[in-house]
Amino acid sequence: MQSKPLSAAFGKVLREYRERAGLSQESLADAAELDRTFIGMLERGQRQPTLESLFRIAAALNVAPQTLIARTASELG
Repeated sequence: MQSKPLSAAFGKVLREYRERAGLSQESLADAAELDRTFIGMLERGQRQPTLESLFRIAAALNVAPQTLIARTASELG
């Protein structure tokens, strides 16, 4: 059984990578061509990314999409 919801785990990973990249939610959203509120909702675990948005976010963060997925999986325990 998962120790935390998938959306919360992804949100934590996303925030970690965004902050590591030195980006605000707004600048990440601009780079990924997504709405800033969507990034905030992802980070709070209120939304889940589509496959397309996951790839856009990964590209904007300069990481492979599978890196974000693997980190999220490790957060789930």
